[in-house]
Amino acid sequence: MSSPNDSPDESASREHGYVTAFDPATERPSEAVVTAVAAVFEAEPDDLSALYDTLDPDALDSLVDHAQRAGSAGIHRIWFTYEGFDIGVRSDGQVRIRDATAAS
Repeated sequence: MSSPNDSPDESASREHGYVTAFDPATERPSEAVVTAVAAVFEAEPDDLSALYDTLDPDALDSLVDHAQRAGSAGIHRIWFTYEGFDIGVRSDGQVRIRDATAAS
């Protein structure tokens, strides 16, 4: 089911990827991303390249934390490529993972 905040492209991308969630109040988004990608690869998080090679994990965590504190400003999203996947992290705790090479 689509969220009212989803664009049509985001809803359609679910069919070609993975969606998972984390609790932004208690979990670090950067750790949630690495754990989720490791699960897709059926690997251990330590087997992946360092997230820091793609983006600053502390910056990602700070962005989500700031969005949580802003509360009424809506859902914030950030997209980046990691381990061959397009990764979308939302301030409401959703992580979307889709193949970066798949046609949109």
